[in-house]
Amino acid sequence: MYIGRALPRVEDDRLLTGRGRFADDETCAGQAHCVFVRSPHAHARITGIHAPARRDVFVLTGADYAADGLLPVDHVPNPLDIHDITRRAFDNPRQWAHWPLARGEARHVGEPVAAVIAETLEQARDAADALEVDYEPLPLEETLCFDHAFGDAAATQSALARAAQVVRHEFVSQRVANCQMEPRSALGQWDGQGYTLITGSQGVLLLRGLLSRVLGSERVRVVTRDVGGAFGPRTYLQPEQVIVCWAAKRLGRPVRWTASRSEAFLADFQGRDAAIEAALGVDAEGRIVGYDVSVRGNIGAHTVSFVPLNNFRNILTTVYRVPHVSLRVQGVATNTVPAVPYRGAGRPEAHHVIERLLDLAARKLGMDRAEIRRRNLVPKGALPYRTPMRLVLEAADFGGYMERALELADYRGLAGRKAKARGLRGLGIANYVESPVGAARERVELHLTKHGVDIIAGTQSTGQGHETAFAQVAADHLELPMERIRLRTGDTAFVSAGGGSHSDRSLRFAGTLLVSASRKLLDTARDAAATRFEVGAEDLVYERGTFRVAGTDRAVALLDLAPLAASEDINRRIPATPGGCAVCELEVDPDTGAVEVLRYITVDDVGRAVNPLIVHGQTHGGIAQGIGQALMEGVALDAANQVLTGSFMDYGLARAENLPAFETELAEVPTQGNPLGVKGGGEGGVVPATAAVINALCDALGVDDIAMPATPQRVWKVLQTSAR
Repeated sequence: MYIGRALPRVEDDRLLTGRGRFADDETCAGQAHCVFVRSPHAHARITGIHAPARRDVFVLTGADYAADGLLPVDHVPNPLDIHDITRRAFDNPRQWAHWPLARGEARHVGEPVAAVIAETLEQARDAADALEVDYEPLPLEETLCFDHAFGDAAATQSALARAAQVVRHEFVSQRVANCQMEPRSALGQWDGQGYTLITGSQGVLLLRGLLSRVLGSERVRVVTRDVGGAFGPRTYLQPEQVIVCWAAKRLGRPVRWTASRSEAFLADFQGRDAAIEAALGVDAEGRIVGYDVSVRGNIGAHTVSFVPLNNFRNILTTVYRVPHVSLRVQGVATNTVPAVPYRGAGRPEAHHVIERLLDLAARKLGMDRAEIRRRNLVPKGALPYRTPMRLVLEAADFGGYMERALELADYRGLAGRKAKARGLRGLGIANYVESPVGAARERVELHLTKHGVDIIAGTQSTGQGHETAFAQVAADHLELPMERIRLRTGDTAFVSAGGGSHSDRSLRFAGTLLVSASRKLLDTARDAAATRFEVGAEDLVYERGTFRVAGTDRAVALLDLAPLAASEDINRRIPATPGGCAVCELEVDPDTGAVEVLRYITVDDVGRAVNPLIVHGQTHGGIAQGIGQALMEGVALDAANQVLTGSFMDYGLARAENLPAFETELAEVPTQGNPLGVKGGGEGGVVPATAAVINALCDALGVDDIAMPATPQRVWKVLQTSAR
């Protein structure tokens, strides 16, 4: 059996020895290089573009793009409803298409205004520097895209009026940059009949569909090989990917572009950015009676995605029983880079709010922070439990996760550790549950050859270990050695359907289809073997890759029946609710405000773990991103929306020296929603992380709250205020 074994990833041999193939590794004969001229203004009218008169330089503008009859990108920002995929999440939002090169107005700092193409990268950069753009600065704008209410406002206000204690606070989940290892890169080609785009992405099929529409061609191929991190923003078609394809046709030669890190901080789609006002009412025993929330999410300059706000709504009450809920959700467009799903996509924000308010309520009541949670957790006996936002929680043990995490953290010994600490010691608790959704469409094909089985899947890896985990599933269900299984993804030349990688969906969807496609393949092979031996299919026994006629030595290997194929499709939700608990313990230096995370413990229920080693690795990555947002990360803008964090000299990214050795444990409670019992393990690390860290920091400082990122300077200022 391979499922359940902590096997090293098979792709690591290739990746760690420099044999990976990333977008910037791809080259084509005769390729030209593209550099983008970007707006220095957050909002400005473009009154003129003056290109230098050079024969070796080609300049393209938004006017050229429109003159060629090409279309802006419709990102389809409004996601499908979590329960009914025939409906959209929000009714009649205001949304608009996205021109790849600004037309008439630039709407955020870093927006592409012109593309400059030359023989070499150096020539393109020189020409871009020489290009002059006339701007007329305009006031910053805000546009309300939607404003919706959910829940029962009257009942919630009545419950809050009767509550023994009501805690109110405003929280800001600051904007963060997507700091993946691999900068964005795109190589566009035109062969006289169709386009090819080679780029890093989270799903080639979505990009192909959008490119086909904007370029007006059905002959579009999108290729993604290895990807050095994605985390959500690479799901979407971005301007540079469109322009290199268009330019390749215009010039009759391949055109490539790779972002610099400075460009990435100006122009890459970003994450988070929400302001949340919330009130939580509890009775005298600490039980929640009402919860009133208002969230205002910054969409950015273009309506690329409303997913984070929809996820926030769906997961609002998280793991707790909340009888009365009122929620207002506003999506606002501003003169900033578009904000899109970033690891967790609205779920960390929702958990941060309720977990912080529970700590505040416990403090007001003089109650232990673990105890107030015990009294409000959805118990096992209440499952399946439908939350006020209609999310169904099933197959979980929220109380068990928390008790195990507290045991691992030695919660009872905290007072003693505080007394002996050199600095200010604090501990934070955060429970969580997820609502992984993602694209409803997926397809898996199995192709039997003389050498093994090829899996073709519509979902694709951006570093999650699909080549290993998918092979483990297929190997077990086909009773073949893992080395006989090969995964092929990321190329629309042979991938015909699928939703890509996001929202903890890959193993839920691909695993479900692998099980049924494996069964189909074996049924087809059984019939072929029966025909070969001139016996009934029921007379054959299959074991360890071989069909044998029962009671005889007549046998044939599965691979010797090649070629054969089987496939399976799906276009529906596969619900699952991973959950768990995180405990963070940290210490503050009272002289400098520096924060040291001493321990970080998680108990995560991912359902059945196909490969625990991969799950732990995913959890570690999510925790690092959560701690980073809590203590270091944040896109800083001035009053004119000029970017102040334009490099890693300015943007605080969590590094190994800032992090402890994480202590992660799995609690596998299989779901009944799919044949493998898997729930998902890609986002559990990040969802409770900011809440656990800030709860610990507030415990150490003895304050109600501290804004993120809680940098040493910000912590030091709090210490000075409290000292007075």
